[in-house]
Amino acid sequence: MSELDTQAEIIDEFAFFSDWTERYQYLIDLGKALPDLPPELKTDAHKLRGCSSNVWLDFSGDQAQVRIRGISDSSIVSGLIALVLRVYDGLSSDEILSTEPAFINAIGLQKHLSPTRANGLRAMLDEIRRRAAEFSDA
Repeated sequence: MSELDTQAEIIDEFAFFSDWTERYQYLIDLGKALPDLPPELKTDAHKLRGCSSNVWLDFSGDQAQVRIRGISDSSIVSGLIALVLRVYDGLSSDEILSTEPAFINAIGLQKHLSPTRANGLRAMLDEIRRRAAEFSDA
């Protein structure tokens, strides 16, 4: 499935819910289902800056396929991580750099996140792009 198909699937999933209470619960459920990171990856070296919650991201792979794992101590933020990983995990560095997260505005997420969560989401997307650029240059 392409990154565009994945984003369309996310948009369809959120359209199923009638209000933001249900959408937040879905985000929480996604976050609870996200696999935890091993303790050795929950270090300052993997900690995302610019997020009020604790967020850890791990990157591996190469230019052809960037693998991304992540988790937060917040269920909602872990849900945001789960959505972002669905779109970007496993793509090439060039695909990551050229893929805009259109699903965020399409599902109304940007308007319904607190300013601190919106900043954290932006920091997460910036870090993914920054790391993809490093894989691209390698």
